[in-house]
Amino acid sequence: MKLYFAPGACSLSPHIVLHELGLPVQTVKVDLGAKTLDGGGDFRAINPKGYVPVLELDDGSMLTEGPAIVQYLADRKPEAGLAPANGSIERYRLQEWLNFISTELHKQFSPLFNPQFPDSVKDLQKQRLQSRFDYLADTLSRQDYLMGAHFTVADAYLFTVLSWTGYVGMDLAAWPALQAYVQRVSQRPAVAATLQAERDAKKS
Repeated sequence: MKLYFAPGACSLSPHIVLHELGLPVQTVKVDLGAKTLDGGGDFRAINPKGYVPVLELDDGSMLTEGPAIVQYLADRKPEAGLAPANGSIERYRLQEWLNFISTELHKQFSPLFNPQFPDSVKDLQKQRLQSRFDYLADTLSRQDYLMGAHFTVADAYLFTVLSWTGYVGMDLAAWPALQAYVQRVSQRPAVAATLQAERDAKKS
């Protein structure tokens, strides 16, 4: 398999999952601004949508969209327990979380990174995120991870999105449960290894 990623982008989520599962993968860094591949090449030829992550499967086909990719990866090694079994109510709960993170968190951040959006719009987006953070903090004040006691692919995604708060002037200190959650996830060996790999890639 091959993961097309950009350091710090939402591709961090499947990158973490790959490390958690110990699955062999080749990584290819993408310049999202120029839409080029590390070493040359047009990224849009890989993904016409123009964004990461993209997972190239062993048969050469491409899988896009982070929530789909992390579930595919979890199902490659179900004994690791990063996703409940297909068809179970717990699997639908996982998908519920993945959809919440994708629509109510991930996409709410997009205007905050866009210099063309006025401050008034960015302030509104932050207010929306704050209400979502309140909901998450209530959940994570009662349990270690989104699905309860065990880390899942939804946590890899939430950790990724929460890591963006420092770049947009949002302080998680207002939500101690979220601050503790980020610290807890960051201490997982696979997560620490992924973060170091992405730091190294950013320098190269």
